[in-house]
Amino acid sequence: MLPDEIIERLKERPFTGFRVYISDGEVYEVRHPEMMLVTRSIVHIAQPPFKENVPTISVYVDPLHVTRIVPMNGSTGNGHKRPRKKK
Repeated sequence: MLPDEIIERLKERPFTGFRVYISDGEVYEVRHPEMMLVTRSIVHIAQPPFKENVPTISVYVDPLHVTRIVPMNGSTGNGHKRPRKKK
């Protein structure tokens, strides 16, 4: 994914948390825009646990390995909610 596309998601207001899917199958949650820093060559994602509001763990990912970003609010990104799975 292009860094500019990721940055646009971080700039959306009101901010909606999202999941970042990586090419190796990992998934990371970004619940606040300050949890992610994006440059041309690296995406830095802070991860819980937090100690005194400071992350104790972070991951670094090449933006090319970000395969998709999905809102955590259940939206598909096109303004429609996903249907709930039947139990």
